[in-house]
Amino acid sequence: MAEPTIAQRSPFRFDVTQGKSYWWCACGRSQKQPFCDGSHKGSEFSPVQYDATETKTVFFCGCKHSGGKPFCDGTHSKLP
Repeated sequence: MAEPTIAQRSPFRFDVTQGKSYWWCACGRSQKQPFCDGSHKGSEFSPVQYDATETKTVFFCGCKHSGGKPFCDGTHSKLP
């Protein structure tokens, strides 16, 4: 299984809007981090859909290794 590219070693803080869908980049290759721009095409990665149930600030995973995708769980602090 391929490893995702680490986009950054910290979370992306983002204000989401209730009722909107967001597509989080799982491969780490997107130029529109933390969201998908289609760069995963041809790989085994697929973006993760997040549907905001309320308007709030969230922290999307930047290292792409979180166990709680698409959100940061602190895994970036344990990566080599």
